[in-house]
Amino acid sequence: MSGAARTATGRSRGGWARFWGAAALPLAVVVLSVAVGAAIILVSELLVPGHEFNPWLPLIAYEALIEGAIGSPNAIVSTLVNTTPLVFGGLAVGFAFKAGLFNIGVQGQFLMGALGAVIVGVWVSALPPIVAIPLATLAGIAAGAAWGFIPGFLKAVSGAHEVVSTIMMNYIAVAILAAAVSGPLKVPKSPSPVTYDVGNAAFPIIIPPIGHLGIPLAVLAAFFVYWLLLRTTWGFQVRTVGANSDAARYAGMRPRLVTIATMSFSGALGGMAGSCVLLGVTHTMTSSFGTTVGFDSIAVALLARSNPLLTLLSALLFGSMRAGAGLMQIRAEIPVELVDVLQAVILLFLVLAPVLRRLLRIRPPAGAAEASATPNATPQPGAVI
Repeated sequence: MSGAARTATGRSRGGWARFWGAAALPLAVVVLSVAVGAAIILVSELLVPGHEFNPWLPLIAYEALIEGAIGSPNAIVSTLVNTTPLVFGGLAVGFAFKAGLFNIGVQGQFLMGALGAVIVGVWVSALPPIVAIPLATLAGIAAGAAWGFIPGFLKAVSGAHEVVSTIMMNYIAVAILAAAVSGPLKVPKSPSPVTYDVGNAAFPIIIPPIGHLGIPLAVLAAFFVYWLLLRTTWGFQVRTVGANSDAARYAGMRPRLVTIATMSFSGALGGMAGSCVLLGVTHTMTSSFGTTVGFDSIAVALLARSNPLLTLLSALLFGSMRAGAGLMQIRAEIPVELVDVLQAVILLFLVLAPVLRRLLRIRPPAGAAEASATPNATPQPGAVI
């Protein structure tokens, strides 16, 4: 074998080794979480008086969950639609992790992005789609970026902790949305607060029956964020500030500006998640508009270890669970809340990641420190990209 061939082989093996080092722990966490979920199902069966115990119920439940997620073309499309906002939300949380920031405000950025999209979408609803769609989408992105800018600015100027400020911003976003939809955006004489339809600003269906334009946009966003972090000067600054802000400042960088820009970009991704749901799925907004996307995104980013490409797989897992939960409830009579339990268990095991690595003898990827769920350790989950 020539020297060039050996070099190429070594690079290939090294690439697979790095990928496995990044993916081994998330895979182990998922498997363990599924096992814990099965145990919970069995224990709950024993607690129901007069109910016939079925030891195969976990298998029936998981089989229905999988079938509901990928058992038919329509199920697959539904999974992709549920996955799309989780990709944007996971990227938002993961990108903030890179700068050592814990963005808990994706839920608020999601809501403000949806609000911005519906305001502009209704306004341009009669324009041609080629004009209306970009305007409404950009409005959602801008609204999310503005909502992320505020805690980033407070962090940089006053040192206000982003966890506290973003949580507070979530409550403010809920109140603003309810007031706007119940007031100036409300359709006159409607029985309940609801906005007009966005009309031509709605995302086109590219995969029948409900697969909209947001699906390929989410994939492109993951690759764009990967490129941004690994191939641009700003991406290097974000990762450097996340690793050591003092060293970054000594090297001539401006950590405060990086913090503001990072939170703004993270908010823009969160706003895009809201735009996708509004323009691609609902097309209108009620005063109680909202999903669990903002908080699910935290689990998505942690499971993917802030890796933009692994975020696609992590979001797909959570999206498939959401899509298949309905059939699981119908066939196995297991409440859809089991999906929330599985997500919570996944987070618990991620917090216990150092212990799992030792017990399962999983080596961390070269150059990567152990992942942690604490804000001060958030650069570590993104050490491997």
